[in-house]
Amino acid sequence: MEPFDPTKPNIARVWDFWLGGKDNFAVDRELAQKMLEVHPPSAQMARENRRFLGRAVSYVAACGVRQFIDVGAGLPTAVNTHDIAQEVNPAARVAYVDNDPVVISHARSLLKSPGVIAVPGDMRAPERILADARLRELINIDEPACVILSGVLHFTDAETARGVAVAFARALAPDSYLIISVGSGNPSEGESFTSAYTAAQVHIHSRDDVLGFFDGLELVPPGVVSVRGWHGGRSAPKLKPRTATFLGGVARKP
Repeated sequence: MEPFDPTKPNIARVWDFWLGGKDNFAVDRELAQKMLEVHPPSAQMARENRRFLGRAVSYVAACGVRQFIDVGAGLPTAVNTHDIAQEVNPAARVAYVDNDPVVISHARSLLKSPGVIAVPGDMRAPERILADARLRELINIDEPACVILSGVLHFTDAETARGVAVAFARALAPDSYLIISVGSGNPSEGESFTSAYTAAQVHIHSRDDVLGFFDGLELVPPGVVSVRGWHGGRSAPKLKPRTATFLGGVARKP
């Protein structure tokens, strides 16, 4: 895991601030405000992505999946993956995974619901995450499960991101699901954002890139679209175009 350093901004804590949370430091708030000056829609996009996650988890849980692995989960907020999944199916089990020790510490102290754990792990090592002994006590990957990669794959280049997604999908049982969302936008706007975002290196992925992350899987309609327009199994509504958005999709392993 990454060492804890309160003098450096952190991805999870910047997002926590944008989502209205309180688990952040002055250095995180400073960067978050700076990002809003560079790219004013950032906080709104973060909230839209969170709402997409809720709809996607609810859809997958309604399909009968009761195991979820939320990779790069970030800090707990008011409504988390397990809240949504267990509202649909009280027997749902959720493993939160993150490489930030602060996230893991907070999650373990705040998320004390039955069937919920938090384990350390780096998304770039899917096999290591899935082999974690504590995770395997809760999640049986020989049965259908859902891996969530929400708002994290744009922290790697497209080739690495595709490798991560494909590795998770390959390891899952048939009838499992993959939920993915990534930031996307035009290169000129993305360049100013990525230059200012000092908490991590950000990569701008195209829709074609994101489609490749679901290689070998069956996309749930409406496919890969702006997260604002994803409502499982329904056509995407016509939305006012934006130069930057989160693209999201949900897919089933046949």
